[in-house]
Amino acid sequence: MATGTQILLISGSTRHGSTNTAALRTAERIAPDAVTTVRYDGLDKLPAFNPDDDHDPLHPAVADLRQRIAGADAVLLCTPEYAGALPGAFKNLLDWTVGGSQMYRKPTAWINVAAPGRGLGAHDSLATVLGYLDAAIIEPACRSIPVARETVGDDGLITDSATREQIAGVLSAIADHTRRQRVP
Repeated sequence: MATGTQILLISGSTRHGSTNTAALRTAERIAPDAVTTVRYDGLDKLPAFNPDDDHDPLHPAVADLRQRIAGADAVLLCTPEYAGALPGAFKNLLDWTVGGSQMYRKPTAWINVAAPGRGLGAHDSLATVLGYLDAAIIEPACRSIPVARETVGDDGLITDSATREQIAGVLSAIADHTRRQRVP
């Protein structure tokens, strides 16, 4: 029986200097030994969702997304808010998961890196979609961890140690959850 946890990291931003992506890059770098992280970077390669195209053979980018979700023990999402809701590209990604069963009961958590009081529309939209997908939300791992742009280094990683510790806490909470789920 596997003892490690594989977490798929998905940023809802296509922006090069995204603090959301920086949070997930940092998660990759600081993951505990028992945690393997895989960052999904195909958001901008997904075709626009069309239910008529949701059948085999799937577009290669959609097939890749679904395979990555299926192969992960858990999913960690980090998305900005655009115009009071989820960014269109990220909503498109989530729409492509509706037709597959990969997100059904998949342990899922999120990080909100927006300043306090911001990003709530995206969070509400995300909660609605994840509820529709029947994802298994890991509440103790869902956290608001504000990330200021000036704390992101040239390498795209967060330099602030307190923020890094909070991100490590999210990864540990996900790993703890998946370990508990494996116990018969």
